[in-house]
Amino acid sequence: MHPLGPLLFLLIPALQCTSQEAPGAADTATFSGTAPVPTETVITVPISEYSFSAFPLPSQAPIAGVSPRTDPKKPPPVGSPFIPDFTKAWHGAYHKAKERIANFTIDEKVAIGTGVGWSVGRCVGNTPPIGDNGTKFPGLCLEDSPLGVRFADFVTAFPSGINTAATWNRKLIRRRGLFMGRENVGKGVNVALGPMMNIGRLAQGGRNWEGFGADPFLAGEAAYETILGMQEGGVQACAKHLINNEQEHFRTQESSDVDDRTQHEIYAHPFLRSIMAGVASIMCSYNLINGTYACENEKIMDDIIKREFGFQGYIMSDWSATHSTISAITGLDMTMPGDITFGSGTSYFGPNLSSYVQNNTIPLARLDDMATRIIAAWYLLHQDAEDFPTTNFDAFNPASEVTNEHVDVQADHFEVVRKIGAASTVLLKNTDCALPLTKPRSILLVGSDAGPAKIGPNHFADQGGVDGILAMGWGSGTANFTYLISPLEAIQSRARKNRTSVSWILDDYDTDRAGNMAIGKSAALVFISSDSGEDYITVDGNEGDRKNLTAWNNGDNMILAVAAQNNNTIVIVHSVGPLIVEPWVDHPNVTAVLWAGIPGQEAGNSITDVLYGDWNPSGRLPYTIAKQASDYSAQLVLGGEGSDILSIPYTEGLNVDYRHFDSLNITPRFEFGFGLSYTNFTYSRLHIGKIGHQGSTDKKLEESWAAGNATPIAQGSSTALWLHRPLFNVTFEVENTGSVWGGDIPQLYLNMPPSAAEPPSLLKGFTNVEVLPGEKKTVSITLSRYDLSIWDTVAQGWRTPNGTIGVTVGTSSRDARLQGNITIID
Repeated sequence: MHPLGPLLFLLIPALQCTSQEAPGAADTATFSGTAPVPTETVITVPISEYSFSAFPLPSQAPIAGVSPRTDPKKPPPVGSPFIPDFTKAWHGAYHKAKERIANFTIDEKVAIGTGVGWSVGRCVGNTPPIGDNGTKFPGLCLEDSPLGVRFADFVTAFPSGINTAATWNRKLIRRRGLFMGRENVGKGVNVALGPMMNIGRLAQGGRNWEGFGADPFLAGEAAYETILGMQEGGVQACAKHLINNEQEHFRTQESSDVDDRTQHEIYAHPFLRSIMAGVASIMCSYNLINGTYACENEKIMDDIIKREFGFQGYIMSDWSATHSTISAITGLDMTMPGDITFGSGTSYFGPNLSSYVQNNTIPLARLDDMATRIIAAWYLLHQDAEDFPTTNFDAFNPASEVTNEHVDVQADHFEVVRKIGAASTVLLKNTDCALPLTKPRSILLVGSDAGPAKIGPNHFADQGGVDGILAMGWGSGTANFTYLISPLEAIQSRARKNRTSVSWILDDYDTDRAGNMAIGKSAALVFISSDSGEDYITVDGNEGDRKNLTAWNNGDNMILAVAAQNNNTIVIVHSVGPLIVEPWVDHPNVTAVLWAGIPGQEAGNSITDVLYGDWNPSGRLPYTIAKQASDYSAQLVLGGEGSDILSIPYTEGLNVDYRHFDSLNITPRFEFGFGLSYTNFTYSRLHIGKIGHQGSTDKKLEESWAAGNATPIAQGSSTALWLHRPLFNVTFEVENTGSVWGGDIPQLYLNMPPSAAEPPSLLKGFTNVEVLPGEKKTVSITLSRYDLSIWDTVAQGWRTPNGTIGVTVGTSSRDARLQGNITIID
């Protein structure tokens, strides 16, 4: 008997809730470029007999010097011009998977994609072993989170996704992914539930910190490098959440109403890059998309992800985000954690799915496809190896000495945590070189965020509370801290070497005392914070999403009180996302501002490295900091009750974050991509050249694109090698004209012609460069046909716009240093 127990087939119609009768790929009337009409109803798909044909495996021919065939264990090095081609690896994995399930029964095939239920098994998600003691298939352990192994001990609490993105440093992003992959494998995890790549459309969004910021290109590159690293480490990565889960309020009962062009150019792009990185699995989200639940949405799962993007892995539901058995025919391959509601003992898959197959409602071929995809991903990551660790921790019983073996997987990973924490810190203000600190005689640390928690770093379940230094947000995207270094500890250690007198006040509300203590100090360091997380935890009235964009714990007033008494007040911000800093940022006594995000377990050491100049600030903002909350293009949509479907129209379309500010000429406080340094850089000698002497097996497609035609509707059309291989090379020189070593983040933006109907500037390239004083370095950024394209909603493909495309190279979205042009068609 299936471990979830039987369900009578007669109950299935009652359990069937929602789905979508999705149009085919060429049905452009429904999926036009205009915003859909907001909906308050749920689109359902009828229960009837369906046919199924499996999507073909990729068949692109490898191109020497462009797309070497490889294995997830051996990705191209960071910065390589190669596009990894996992075709051969997927073919081999599929062959083995089909052989393995050849003699499985229907119930056994169903079990492969049916979780055993919430809190059943050692991990947050588990599929059962098939056969006696797993002789046919051992089952899978699926475990949170995007920054570490949740609920486990002796693991690393890595920096958040948002901090990782703020480094704009591919090497560090890849290394973090690699180390997370190794730690997951060391704990016996098959599938790590991350990275998270939702776009920070909403500045108040509760889970923004888990992702990579507010720009699709930056998020896509961070997801790409993270997945290459994780899967090199041996764990299956899971790209999430597919798609449009940009707020926590009413997340399971809201319809994100998004037009087709916006979906492709903004929200789907990071998933496209994840698939190009060979991601093994994808998780669909809680919300509805244009009236259809994400985990039933055939347009998204089948037409875009599996057809257009050519995804070969499997799609799992978010936990209890499955809404029907029929979702199997619309693209869902696995239901998690398996039960309809936690602990119900019932499932939409399990015996229900078996019955659907037996009575021909869902074809056996589709069930075979589901099982094959799941087991192929297991083979792709070589998890069939005899030495792959068995699960050695217990997520639901961490104190058990029977099921928790206390395996230490930390290695020396603290080093990359500390480095990312420093590299992600953004210097926003530095008047008269207030920083770096140079052996100050006396300093004062102000604010609870400067110190340790009163009851240790794991006082609150899933980090659902603020006490002491804020190093991660709350919810399922967390991990337990093995330790947490506070700024007070780290700065005191450094101060002892300099014979600096250190004082502190950690009471956020004793502003009078703090101001008086600041008198006469060489520097007063005020630490403020702002937190958010997942909606199942409410902190101080913040139901996942932030109620507002102001500092928590009296932060603004504390800064003003200290600045009134000390003319060298330095503000350090630990925040999940943007804050409104207008009350104090222009105060003449606020001499410096460091934006430190939520940097993980080495938080204190990381900020100390920056404060004292051991690390020259190179972090850049992955979102815009506005002057007022109303300047953002999207606001938190409240309301809804009972079984209401809350409509969230994405009326801003392509104008997300800096694109909105640019389009409406709104002046931000600090723009996207902004960040200062302790040195200065100049840019020169821009050259844009077409890359020649490239062999090609797709000449006709390339010529058609160059003539202004859209890419064809075909399997893998949006991830085709010819579309993504480098076409133009943009080179320029960066010189360090200051007196100290430093790193800079050159950023490339495209300025599309009016015919494209795009926002003024679009990030399409970045790199990091380290330069000694007086030294110059030549920097190169490539552009592909895909980079130079827009989504054509009528043709349902990518095409280049008519007219001249501007190329801007600079240090932020608004700091242009060099400008040039590219013309594809006149």
